[in-house]
Amino acid sequence: MPPPKYVVRLAVAERTQLEELIRTGQRAASTLIHARILLKTDRGAEGPGWDDERIADALECGESTVYRVRQAFVERGLKAALFRRKPTGRQYRKLDGAQEAQLIALACNAPPEGRASWTLRLLADRLVALEVVDTISPECVRMTLKKNALKPWLRASWVIPPPANAEFVCAMEEVLEVYTRPYDPTRPVVCLDETSKQLVSETRTPLPAEPGQPERVDYEYERQGTANLFMAVEPLTGQRHVTVTDRRTAVDFAQVVKALLEVHYPHAEKVVLVLDNLNTHKPAALYQAFEPAVAWRLLERLEIHHTPKHGSWLNMAEIELSVLSQQCLNRRIPDTATLTREVAAWQQARNADPRPVNWRFTTADARIKLKRLYPSIEVG
Repeated sequence: MPPPKYVVRLAVAERTQLEELIRTGQRAASTLIHARILLKTDRGAEGPGWDDERIADALECGESTVYRVRQAFVERGLKAALFRRKPTGRQYRKLDGAQEAQLIALACNAPPEGRASWTLRLLADRLVALEVVDTISPECVRMTLKKNALKPWLRASWVIPPPANAEFVCAMEEVLEVYTRPYDPTRPVVCLDETSKQLVSETRTPLPAEPGQPERVDYEYERQGTANLFMAVEPLTGQRHVTVTDRRTAVDFAQVVKALLEVHYPHAEKVVLVLDNLNTHKPAALYQAFEPAVAWRLLERLEIHHTPKHGSWLNMAEIELSVLSQQCLNRRIPDTATLTREVAAWQQARNADPRPVNWRFTTADARIKLKRLYPSIEVG
């Protein structure tokens, strides 16, 4: 048998290093195997000089592994023989500037007829069809889109007001002015909003979480109707008040406003109330729920500001409703009584550690960032 092409001869220091590495065992299993291979194949003065077949049988590895370790030692040294080479990853084609621009423009436009959205394969095929490139892989498309922070298969919902909308900017600047007012306990600024919650009961008892196993709930459930939640938040103090009702009517809204004035802010001269532009959020709702004298007495203590249509994001109560949904409501709740109890516990903990809302969007910002919403002024 001809002698092996790659002959391993370890120096004394190298052999000592390998023996110490095996003794401590603080390396990956593959590294320890490679160290043993080098010690067994060593043809130096202290090495046994085993052949590949004997080493592979003793260490329960492939002969090809033994061969590659010897080759790496001879060609690239001890470190290369011990440790696996880190994968460099497949090298994908890179598009030049013009090709990349065409891909971005394509991804930002509507998908072809019959398709709801672009896919990586679809974009790659279209680039070839348009003769932008001769060939391109979906992975190259993905890497290019990732570099430009594009995800054409995703769609976000957003309420977009029409341009040059004087009514929108008027209501917006009115609300933004309210948010700049300093704290005044006699005239607290309170944002009020509402949301619904689907009540759902389990058909089978959920299985609790265990080590290595998350909580398991049955995919079947039973609908138990819906409930409504009113959220009142005072941004400058961080106090929240949540009311659960069976319905979402003007009378329910009026009852919440009355509780706000008489229970939560009985000593305030006026409560500055910021509301969404819902059909039930009107002063007239107080006259639907109470005697005229009571309704007028309540209205005298209110200063109402409505967010513009398509501008509910200006109501800071929406921020708190989002927190409530994530921290408390994001689960199956079977009935109104349970919902009321859980929300009350959340409210108590939230108010015990109040977090004021730091609103930073100003009128000056609006006149720059939302410039398209402002009508152009014609000078005659």
